[in-house]
Amino acid sequence: MVGYVLLGLLVLIAVWAVSAYNGLVGLRNQVKNAFAQIDVQLKRRYDLIPNLVETAKGYIKHERETLEAVIAARNTAVSAHAAASADPTDAGAVRQLGAAENALGGTLTRFFAVAEAYPDLKANQNMMQVSEELTSTENKIAFARQAFNDTVMTFNNAAEQFPGNLVANAFGFKPAEQLAATESPEERKAVKVQF
Repeated sequence: MVGYVLLGLLVLIAVWAVSAYNGLVGLRNQVKNAFAQIDVQLKRRYDLIPNLVETAKGYIKHERETLEAVIAARNTAVSAHAAASADPTDAGAVRQLGAAENALGGTLTRFFAVAEAYPDLKANQNMMQVSEELTSTENKIAFARQAFNDTVMTFNNAAEQFPGNLVANAFGFKPAEQLAATESPEERKAVKVQF
């Protein structure tokens, strides 16, 4: 009789462990899916930035440093994005992406501040169209980022709370990193793209 009770208990523990493991795998996949939603929008943003710079080149020739800073920040963000896309659960890669995205946002803010001084540029139809598309993309990125962060929180809670942490530690599930803004007030300002 005791043997059956112990066997039943072992079966229950095994079923729980398999269920917890599968739950963590499912949540990790949700984190990857949520990142994929950001991925699409970031790629769109990265594609729009060269069009923006190209349009502005003819008007703000004396602001070459600003244009080069935008392109350099974009290229840094693209590299960080590639690393984070390879494994959205890699906390270090996501942290680097967040920092690169914040730097890009700050550079774009400076670009639009400079562009304000050029009325012909503000009136350019192509510039207005690219700015509108960039604004729409920025809104989509913000929404996707929030969904990603919510999914990361759910995954981290499941992996860190008892008894799920026993399975997470046994099978190497590591906490995922949220995409968070930096503490710098300048970098926390929204990118303004209206003309």
